[in-house]
Amino acid sequence: MTETIEAPAALRQINHWIGGHSVAGTSGRKGPVFNPATGRHSGEVGFATVEEVDAAVQAAKAAFVTWREVSLAKRAELFFRIRELVHERRDDMARILTSEHGKVLSDATGEVTRGLEVIEF
Repeated sequence: MTETIEAPAALRQINHWIGGHSVAGTSGRKGPVFNPATGRHSGEVGFATVEEVDAAVQAAKAAFVTWREVSLAKRAELFFRIRELVHERRDDMARILTSEHGKVLSDATGEVTRGLEVIEF
């Protein structure tokens, strides 16, 4: 009798988010990501170099310069659009919370609802 061993599914790679873009880490170091509900190894996150952290900080500083010039009316419009997008994708967001934080789906859906309340505020 022979035993069949399945190859593990490709792990999800979690990159940095710098200046509005997904950026793969260059440090060569990664850490495992586990689904806390199942204990399954579900992904890897690249650890940032000092330069990558600095690039993220500089991008955030540059974005703030532009953001502070945006009128209050335009900011409100943008937040209402964000609220609509979160509402439209609330089930997807709840599933992500479940897989990344081990919450049951109903609890994760409640978290998304509370997030919507914060956006509205």
